Amino acid sequence: MSLPDSDRELVTAELGRDPTQTEAALFENLWSEHCAYRSSRPLLSAFSSDGPQVVVGPGDDAAVVRLPDYGGDADAETYITMGIESHNHPSYVDPYDGAATGVGGIVRDTLSMGAYPIALADSLYFGGFDREHTRYLLDGVVEGISDYGNAIGVPSVAGSVEFHDDYEGNPLVNVACVGLLDEERLVTAEAQEAGNKLVLVGNATGRDGLGGASFASEDLAEDAETEDRPAVQVGDPYSEKLLVEANEELIDGELVQSARDLGAAGLGGASSELVAKGGLGARIDLGRVHQREPNMNPLEIVLAESQERMCYEVRPEDVDDVAAIAEKYDLGCSVIGEVTEGNYVCTFEGETVVDVPAEYLADGAPMNDLDAVEPEPPERNRPDVDLAAAFEAVVGAPNTASKEWVYRQYDHEVGARTALRPGDDAALLAIREAGTGLAISSGAVPAWTDCAPHDGARAVALENATNLAAKGATPLAAVDCLNGGNPEKPDVYGRFTAIVDGLAEMCRDLSVPVVGGNVSLYNDSAAGPIPPTPTLAMVGTKAGYDAPPTALDGDGTLVLVGDGSDALGGSELLAQVGGSDAFPTLPANAGEVVATLADVANAETTRSVHDVSNGGLAVTLAEMVTEEVGASVAVDDLVTLFEETPGRAVVETTDPDAVEAAFGGVASVTTLGEATADGTLSLSVAGENLSIDAAEIASLRDVLQAELD
Repeated sequence: MSLPDSDRELVTAELGRDPTQTEAALFENLWSEHCAYRSSRPLLSAFSSDGPQVVVGPGDDAAVVRLPDYGGDADAETYITMGIESHNHPSYVDPYDGAATGVGGIVRDTLSMGAYPIALADSLYFGGFDREHTRYLLDGVVEGISDYGNAIGVPSVAGSVEFHDDYEGNPLVNVACVGLLDEERLVTAEAQEAGNKLVLVGNATGRDGLGGASFASEDLAEDAETEDRPAVQVGDPYSEKLLVEANEELIDGELVQSARDLGAAGLGGASSELVAKGGLGARIDLGRVHQREPNMNPLEIVLAESQERMCYEVRPEDVDDVAAIAEKYDLGCSVIGEVTEGNYVCTFEGETVVDVPAEYLADGAPMNDLDAVEPEPPERNRPDVDLAAAFEAVVGAPNTASKEWVYRQYDHEVGARTALRPGDDAALLAIREAGTGLAISSGAVPAWTDCAPHDGARAVALENATNLAAKGATPLAAVDCLNGGNPEKPDVYGRFTAIVDGLAEMCRDLSVPVVGGNVSLYNDSAAGPIPPTPTLAMVGTKAGYDAPPTALDGDGTLVLVGDGSDALGGSELLAQVGGSDAFPTLPANAGEVVATLADVANAETTRSVHDVSNGGLAVTLAEMVTEEVGASVAVDDLVTLFEETPGRAVVETTDPDAVEAAFGGVASVTTLGEATADGTLSLSVAGENLSIDAAEIASLRDVLQAELD
């Protein structure tokens, strides 16, 4: 670790002296891109984060959102927390521990708000599936998420898996968590009062994860898998489960004044940020920190990112009760210091090793002023391909294939809230306290943002909202994880700037506040930068916990709602057969389209609904067909079958006139055909015909399981 000369000059000027070794390391980590958002914070004002449903917006460990009440039995208002984080670099170096500790970190962010974690969503991005190294990373990441999430009893209910050649040297692991609380349990990461004690609860501190924040703020080197292994944390899910339950008891007992999870920059990051948010300081004796390794020096103690640890602000009279609860759950507990009205001070063996203004340390990093080159639009160069070959290539592609191999390894029903499981457009949880169905969708499509960063990011937001609407839910709020390459490269920064603006623009159009998020830059390696990747985790609500299925019912007419485009840019078809094209045109009235689709999905005459996205209408229909129910469909041309304009869905309905009336003046409604009783998808496309049964479709879509089992 090394504090850059330009930053050292600023720190020296502020302190009036050279920083100590421990201070320099603290500034280096807390002023890193990973913690301070030096290249992205100037862009984030594009997002709208306000709304009557927003209780706590960006800046805390997690956002807090108020749920509508549809007749629940709770005495107080019901809230959810929303948070998302990346564990990209660690998951390349050590896919199992990197992904597992990503889950652990976002769960602790949830705990620090006073919430109980009820759902996870995992959005994963890898290089080409045909590469052995990709399969190694995929296998390790999925196992890490599964082992950790299953052990702590938090269901993984939603997410996405995408493959793109440009992730070969730098995969992405983005993890979102939803927690549940009520207004009386809310805690924040803002220190409340000088004189209160700072108490560290959880696992002992070791040397793992040392310098993780600075490691996440630089490009991955070719030897990262060996040289950067010490920067990857090692998780213990069983301790995390104990911490979850202990935290619940601490909150129930009103023993916590404020809280912060120990993540990036370890104890130094958590404690300095906590007191800085309250405009206060702290005095910490690092020698009091319970440790699991001998002879740790102050720099190691303050910056180690050992997992399963929380920092609590506690009234002096409550310290013994906190210690008793920690002992009950077999967790370590150290009273490490107290909140003060002065500087952020750390001592070790009687020597002062840190004495700096807390706000300057936690929030004083200068912002970067970087050059950006605007992305060029793609040229039009469409391929010439026949129906059968195109259908087989697209439906059998890894990106559109069944992801059952992934989500069957996750426990998605623990907690008894999961009303709609993974594999559908969105998950649906039963929030019985409010009588509310909570729908969750998470992901991005890198082919879209690679083709057209701005419009592709707009499409990502609309796609997630459409997923919710297809299950009858109205979008409520979102969090984002903005992933990009090295921002010091003008073309890379230009593409990153475009996804920020595009995502913010569509979320505003949808009236969906973006209440929190995460930025991960320097996702660059010897293989080059990743595609700009704006993962969005969005939630929506509805009355009750029922939703129309994706699978055909067999008792209705199939209609396509929403307007398509004569454009194949970013499509799976082009990814499979080559060529380029403009990106699809998105609807100008996206909010109306989504709201109308939610109403139609909830209609009694609706039998099934499935949105149109990756792979276009061809994949949507292939996923709706079952062994018992097929479909007979006619469309005008191959572009109609394979273009991927979001904001559309196939609706199976017994009253197509009612669907057309609902969308009148909002979007077009096209009759596609009828559900059939033979389990076969029959397509007629501009004179070409294709008939394929459900078993053949399943075989095409089983590529992940066939290769990985």
